[in-house]
Amino acid sequence: MNRVSFKDRVSIVTGGASGIGRALCLELGGREAAAVIVADINIHGAEETASAIVNNGGTARVAQLDVSIAADVGKLIDETIVECGRLDYMFNNAGVAMWGEARDMSPEQWRRVFDINLWGVVHGTISAYRVMIRQGHGHIVNTASLAGLVPAPMETAYAATKHAVVGLSTSLRAEAAGLGVNVSVVCPGPIRTDIFNATTYVTRFKEEVKDSDLASRKMMSATECAQAILRGVARNRGIITVTAYAHWVWLLYRLHPSLVYYLFCRRIMQCRAARCE
Repeated sequence: MNRVSFKDRVSIVTGGASGIGRALCLELGGREAAAVIVADINIHGAEETASAIVNNGGTARVAQLDVSIAADVGKLIDETIVECGRLDYMFNNAGVAMWGEARDMSPEQWRRVFDINLWGVVHGTISAYRVMIRQGHGHIVNTASLAGLVPAPMETAYAATKHAVVGLSTSLRAEAAGLGVNVSVVCPGPIRTDIFNATTYVTRFKEEVKDSDLASRKMMSATECAQAILRGVARNRGIITVTAYAHWVWLLYRLHPSLVYYLFCRRIMQCRAARCE
């Protein structure tokens, strides 16, 4: 399949202030020469991302955005159409992580994860999809996770939202195919970003447990992740797994789900042994 070009294409990236979102913006606005709208609730981080693009000769502007508010997402997309005349790519990337046992999570914590990780994607998808149908082209790219393809105990709320994003994206892909719109879902494995520092721990564990959990993962950089994502998008892949770890764990789960379940159960027992009651 021939690789499409992002040159001069109009792209919105949510969660563009940091992590994978920032890396996507820098790649799109840099080597790919796309016009990028850097959207994030963190306006200062978004401005830093946009400035880095512009200072290197690219095209970018900033939008402060809370993806959990549907009207604000719709407004940004409408403004983009007025300003640029079209929307070629919608990267619904904003997300939060929460780690710990489900029994310790409050309803408010569940709601926050769902509002951003799921409803934020739904809001961006719905608004962009309607615009792209009218213009007859476009590509929606939703960021899920390996946790959207396999179980992720200790991240149950997070995994629930990411499984939903995978289901949303793969189902809509079939609907959209005859309308000129492409839909892809990104499922990265461990990526070296600030999300681990920003993760909310709802269960108190000994620090060495959290440290060893991260140290045991050989993580890809955010830049490498963004490059892999864009290669998959350019080839219109439906499910874009990123990192060999994600690919092989997903394959193992499909071939031997009981084995993966057993390994997860062992990990849970280790974590519970380190609970700080």
